[in-house]
Amino acid sequence: MPITPSSYHDVVIAGAGPVGLFLAAELRLAGCSVLVIEQAPDPDTAAKHAPFGLRGLSPATIETFDRRGLLAALERRAAAPVAAVASSVPARPGERRSGGHFAGIDLVLDHVDRARWHHRLPDAAVPIAVDLAGIEAVLLARALELGVTIRRGLAVSAVDDAGDHVRVRAGGGEVRAGWLVGCDGGRSVVRKAAGFGFTGTDPEFTGYFAEVTLTEPDRITPGQHDTAAGTLLYAPPGIVRMAVFDGGAHHRAGPITRDHIQAVLRRLSGADVIVSALGLATTWTDRACLASSYRRGRVLLAGDAAHIHSPLGGQGLNLGLGDASNLGWKLARVALGVAAPRLLDSYERERRPVAAQILDWSRAQVAIMRPSPGARALRAVVADLIATRDGATYVAERVWGVGLRYDLGDDHPLVGYSAPDLTLDDGTRLNDHLRDGRPVLLDGGDDAAVRREVAPYRDRVTCFAARADHPLGCGALLVRPDGIVAWASGEARGAAGLASALSRWVSGG
Repeated sequence: MPITPSSYHDVVIAGAGPVGLFLAAELRLAGCSVLVIEQAPDPDTAAKHAPFGLRGLSPATIETFDRRGLLAALERRAAAPVAAVASSVPARPGERRSGGHFAGIDLVLDHVDRARWHHRLPDAAVPIAVDLAGIEAVLLARALELGVTIRRGLAVSAVDDAGDHVRVRAGGGEVRAGWLVGCDGGRSVVRKAAGFGFTGTDPEFTGYFAEVTLTEPDRITPGQHDTAAGTLLYAPPGIVRMAVFDGGAHHRAGPITRDHIQAVLRRLSGADVIVSALGLATTWTDRACLASSYRRGRVLLAGDAAHIHSPLGGQGLNLGLGDASNLGWKLARVALGVAAPRLLDSYERERRPVAAQILDWSRAQVAIMRPSPGARALRAVVADLIATRDGATYVAERVWGVGLRYDLGDDHPLVGYSAPDLTLDDGTRLNDHLRDGRPVLLDGGDDAAVRREVAPYRDRVTCFAARADHPLGCGALLVRPDGIVAWASGEARGAAGLASALSRWVSGG
């Protein structure tokens, strides 16, 4: 049934992938009416299941799920205790655990010195691997539980920002909304229809991920092989990942045939292998582009609609979910009239630089994968560095996103970072108090000045008194709904700066 002109929602979201579903749940949690429009009539595809759909979820993403009470459901679907998605080769007894990779160079989890991240707790989360089907199932159940309306089989065809609302045409019908968010992927119709710029770098290779049956599989040695044409990763009995530096010529160029996969596999392996059968196969590239802005009037972008890059390192989904976590509570407050629209300015200011850094991180991986003597020499140097404790810790910090810090204009060593999940003296955890998506003020010092500053905001802030030990020392914390520390007290600081933080992050002042 098509949408009708009489239909109105606070927010319409284009795209029912993980980013769109998480964002919809965040908005609905705050009380917004939300409609999600999805082009695909059926959300389930073979590519969303392992091994093709396997994704490494970063500590930041895991913490986000935990803060909304979704982590247990996610862990029940986890494929591995760590994000060992650098290769499809199963770990054997005695092998070192993988915590990710850089251009296929394994990051050994046991080499990472997590104690160096002083803004985090020693037992903070490490990555887990879950397939897209599992992630979407958890988020879909959450969205439906909260009352999100989801309409499938409807393709967005036009967007009209009328100034005080936005009109969206889809599936032959039209809907009006206060705001529209494009979460509709790298070829986003919303981005194009709303006039966003989208620029970056062209692809250098065509990547392949395929299920194959080999007549003589022993002709190829398992593991990763860097050759004169590109890179091959073979995981017996029949998973191959390949990258051929052809400028992306074969990405979406036509059906992926058995003969073509066999030819690419022979070229990269140097072996006269025979592919007797081809199962599921996909292609991808290292094209890297970033939207010129994340908001134009009443239209916003999140996830791949705002940024695309190669899947090397597995950071794309985490980046998109980070967008949704950052945007959701801000857009809800603006849409409901609780906060001023300028609160949305911080979404682009905080998230776009993160995407730009990850795009460069992706380009750096491509640079050492090129089939050239210089790239091979540089790759050897990088591999040696990652094998050290300092190098592994640095790469993990980047790949896992644990070094992310927003500049909130406060030099306290916790402000701008993800809040540590403190265990409080009443037996609860800090994350337990973020379930409802409200800002949280943890007052552990019985400070009258803190209570006085927060009094005007008590209807919008969850306040509780409990103590917790932390190596950085904090008598009180103001935590944004997305889990970012917005203010913290310290020695001789008292409530200084709290009023400003409350005005900025609760009222959008």
